[in-house]
Amino acid sequence: MTDARKHTVDSGSDTASDGPDEAADRKVVEQEQAAIRDFVKGLSGDDIKSGNWFTKLAAHAMNTYTEKVDWKYFQDRYAGVPADAIVDQRIKMAARYAALEGGLSAGAYTAAVAATIGSLGGASPATVPAAVATVTVDVAFVTQLQLRLAYDVSVLYRVEIDVHDPDDLWKLIRVALTIKSGEAAGKTVSKAVPVLVRPLVKRFYSNSALAAGRALPVVGKHLLQRNVIKIGIPLVGVPLAVLMNRYTTLVAGRHARAVFRNEARVIEAAEGLSERSRHPQLMLWVAWLVIRADAKAKVSDDEALLMRHLVRLVRERHGVVDEQLAQVVDIDPDQVWKRVDAEPGDLSDVLDAAWRVATVDGDLTAREKAILAELGERCRQY
Repeated sequence: MTDARKHTVDSGSDTASDGPDEAADRKVVEQEQAAIRDFVKGLSGDDIKSGNWFTKLAAHAMNTYTEKVDWKYFQDRYAGVPADAIVDQRIKMAARYAALEGGLSAGAYTAAVAATIGSLGGASPATVPAAVATVTVDVAFVTQLQLRLAYDVSVLYRVEIDVHDPDDLWKLIRVALTIKSGEAAGKTVSKAVPVLVRPLVKRFYSNSALAAGRALPVVGKHLLQRNVIKIGIPLVGVPLAVLMNRYTTLVAGRHARAVFRNEARVIEAAEGLSERSRHPQLMLWVAWLVIRADAKAKVSDDEALLMRHLVRLVRERHGVVDEQLAQVVDIDPDQVWKRVDAEPGDLSDVLDAAWRVATVDGDLTAREKAILAELGERCRQY
């Protein structure tokens, strides 16, 4: 096996020119299954029931992996290739692996597995039922694949993720597993299943087959419910396992691409504004005034991200730290206009920054238009 092919076991990657090779892919999947199986052998029944398996898997999947996979790693392998092209290939390849693994695992599933999971206690690894181990291998394989895929996407778009930072790790988990807070698990799973299968899923959720999953933590419950469907519906186990593994991995990859590509877009905008700014401190005040144009409206995620990176970049590139702005609760437009009027010379960079900030999260609002018009008049006085 070549080094490039070996790498796909760890990262879910492939070169842009490689085509599907089912025999080689199957070998890679079988090797990775064996590694995951060794990991699962170290789990107890209590680990699976309590959800501790997921915490252990996150460390197992990401700690050593992130030490070797960084921007330089991809530069060495994909020199000159745009990030969008690489990401697309990696998503397709990960989906192939997930589908292959689903077919290999599904043959061992039985409809009794869900109930078996609920009956486990603090059993030793040796006493974990084989059926439960099979389920866990499948779930762990796909989960690891999706976590690493999301991480790769973040690296390719130059969005820093520190898996040792709890906030960053939780962000990666949410992106990789498309978890939305407050969303019912059944609703989430239904969205991830093709339309033709949804009636079966709805009926399956109407009975008590998933009662055991209620004891699991949020992430463990989400993963159990998403995966137990494909093993609990009689007669469609193998085809549905293949379909769901592939489909959920495509969804995860596309979601990661949307999230991290958008974040990269916002960071790129902040970098450009900081680099071009001749009035960095004033730019920050004007930017925050535009963002808080409607004091009653919630600051959007894109606006908050842009402001955070603007403050960081102005500090790093211009040495400006404005403690007064940091303490502002309700920004006073008159105070900002006084700062604008007190600044001599060409203020076109400030006006340009204001427009970029106003449009970072979509179309202009009436209040944003009013502030931009006022700023434009004041900037043209010079």
